[in-house]
Amino acid sequence: MDLATIGGIVMGFTLIILAIVLGGDFGMFVNPPSLLIVIGGTVSTMFIKHKMSEVFGSVGVLMKAIIIKQENPEQMISQLIDMANIARKDGILALERVKSDDPFLQGAVNHCVDGADPEFLEAVLNKELDYLGERHEKGVAIWEGVGDAAPAFGMIGTLIGLVQMLATMDDPSAIGPAMAVALLTTLYGSIIANVIALPIAVKLSAYSAEEQMSRRIIIDGMIGIQKGVNPRMLQEALKAALPPRLRDID
Repeated sequence: MDLATIGGIVMGFTLIILAIVLGGDFGMFVNPPSLLIVIGGTVSTMFIKHKMSEVFGSVGVLMKAIIIKQENPEQMISQLIDMANIARKDGILALERVKSDDPFLQGAVNHCVDGADPEFLEAVLNKELDYLGERHEKGVAIWEGVGDAAPAFGMIGTLIGLVQMLATMDDPSAIGPAMAVALLTTLYGSIIANVIALPIAVKLSAYSAEEQMSRRIIIDGMIGIQKGVNPRMLQEALKAALPPRLRDID
């Protein structure tokens, strides 16, 4: 679980609520028409831009930013070097007894055991990596779209409120509610975009980059194993993907 994501969202809303409570009545900042304009408009825009299944799936994408299995490239390299030693000592077919919790690595091992040549193995694994990146891009695009649409509908709500206010200038009692819609829609749109949607999109992009780096390590490692590269040389090559402070692994 990513406590940073949870903590950041909670802290952001806490600070906003605290500022509202300390500055006045919290009830003044609750306006159902404004919420309807921003949330309803943003969701409708997502349905226009994306498939319905992708929009509903964005909730699962959000959960991946909160509940995520962190990639551990150092551990992955160590596992690959252990496999390289097994293959060097007992042959490539000995990898059949190797089992991994990582589906991508296990699939690569299965291809090796089945006799795939290095060129075919590299092509298949790179294709899987490309598809993985495309799936991740769709999830990120939806949350980036929410970050773009929410402030836009906030502005639309502001314009609606201003029109209503100008149309009722002769009725002072109607000016306040109309002005509330005008200002609160902008506030709601900014909060949704800057506290939730855009930070989530950035976090998802970062996780995608980490996962793809881990997959590239697996590809390079399995190709090296299949080609019979010396395990020590293979380890040094794979460690190039790590930052300098993490390269002192056995």
